[in-house]
Amino acid sequence: MAGRALVLGGGGVTGVAWELGILAGLAEAGIDLTAADLIVGTSAGSVVAAQITTGMSLYELYERQLDGFGSEVAARMSFGTILKLGWAVLGSRDPQKGRVRAGAMALAARTVPESERRAIIAGRLPVHEWPDRKVLITAVAADDGEFVVFDQYSGVTLVDAVGASCAVPGVWPPVTINGRRYVDGGMRSPVNIDLGAGYDQVVVLAPISTSLRRETGVARQVAALPKGTRVAVVEPDQAARTAIGRNVLDPAHRAPAARAGRRQADDLVRKVGAVWAS
Repeated sequence: MAGRALVLGGGGVTGVAWELGILAGLAEAGIDLTAADLIVGTSAGSVVAAQITTGMSLYELYERQLDGFGSEVAARMSFGTILKLGWAVLGSRDPQKGRVRAGAMALAARTVPESERRAIIAGRLPVHEWPDRKVLITAVAADDGEFVVFDQYSGVTLVDAVGASCAVPGVWPPVTINGRRYVDGGMRSPVNIDLGAGYDQVVVLAPISTSLRRETGVARQVAALPKGTRVAVVEPDQAARTAIGRNVLDPAHRAPAARAGRRQADDLVRKVGAVWAS
């Protein structure tokens, strides 16, 4: 399978902003990653995947990240929640069983109402219809830990698919779709690079590159791609990490993260261009 794939990883509201900053900055330098034949979105990356395929310019999307909080609500993953989630995922040698435990934790957690969270997700998306191109959005079924990939043919609305992919266990409510409930696609991998396997050129934007399970981290997934695949992995540089801060769910850091991504793009032109060029 020839072609170019753009893989967008998870990283909270600051991850959305940083990714859009990177994309806008690279586009200014003549590298349009939105022209990919495949776009994969996980968690924050699912928001970006949906946004960049609406026809709205990257400049407009970037500018939206600078306009205050909008409908975003500040949240934080407490230390206790992080410990519970780590215990759930790592408590079994079987990755899927670990995701079942994470799903059970999500189902038991007290969060905002699902309808309230859905309204916030809907507010992030300029268009609520699936684009007529290959976009994959990842999620995990809360009941049995199944890794699920939604697309325009799945019979699931774009808002629900993105909402499911962004449903961080213990922070946001699982999303109900056709009677089944789903949580964050990042519970399987923060990036899910393997969905780009078979494409000749792959660019990965990874606000978070470490995984609770080593086998689903960025390095392992890149190494598992077919031989000959040209890959560029982009992670936040030091300035971007400082702008993002410790809480990726805090919209107060959205504008600084976007600006940091746009500045970082200047240093990525050669690296990304070498992979993206035909």
